[in-house]
Amino acid sequence: MFDLVKKMLFIFLITTCSLNAAIKEVSKNEITQMEQLELFKRAQIKIVKAFDIGSLYILSINVQGNNDEIYLTKDKKLILSGDVIDVNNGMKISAPVDLTKAKGKEAFVYGNGKEEYYLFTDPECPYCKKLESYLPQIKDKVKIRVFYFPLESHENAKDLSLYIMSQKTLNAKIDAMFDASENLDKVKNAKYTQAQLAKLEKQLEEQIQLGISLNVQGTPTIFDKNGNNIIWVNLLEKFGIEVK
Repeated sequence: MFDLVKKMLFIFLITTCSLNAAIKEVSKNEITQMEQLELFKRAQIKIVKAFDIGSLYILSINVQGNNDEIYLTKDKKLILSGDVIDVNNGMKISAPVDLTKAKGKEAFVYGNGKEEYYLFTDPECPYCKKLESYLPQIKDKVKIRVFYFPLESHENAKDLSLYIMSQKTLNAKIDAMFDASENLDKVKNAKYTQAQLAKLEKQLEEQIQLGISLNVQGTPTIFDKNGNNIIWVNLLEKFGIEVK
């Protein structure tokens, strides 16, 4: 128990210090210097990207073909392996993901605002539906690239995703996003040609694989334009919306 308390206090100290600073990507020269540390050389650790979060570095690494994420103290004397948790929201602190390959792969774009976000959603997920119920209130403030990521635990999620994506116009897709789960008979009875179905399934699989590559593990998952994972409740609160 004492060891657990010490660990939690340590996490508290490093997160409260680091989260007040903006995440900054580390230069290639500094990454090269980090790779000269004895452990990195001995274990043949390749640093793919590094980010300065204030009192720690987050390192995206590759070890013998396997990707991982570790933390390095600013004095470069200690490596932390495992999760570092933000005590304010319970979220794991992670390096920003690379969204370069995601743009243009979305099912559709919702909203016409300036702030851009990437949403991975499941049309049968209750938390996703809760988030979506508030979206009309921020439509003029955000531009959300919507990707479908149906979870295996949701029986109708794939059919719903295909149905929403099959709609002919943007407005029809948006309407289906809000209403399709309430009209399962229409979804189940939807007719597609073999070519249409193959195209839709390919598009959906691309979005699922993209989500997996970005380490999406549940829905809704939201990233800002810089690849930072955003809690959906916090996003709404940012625009003055209280989730009830």
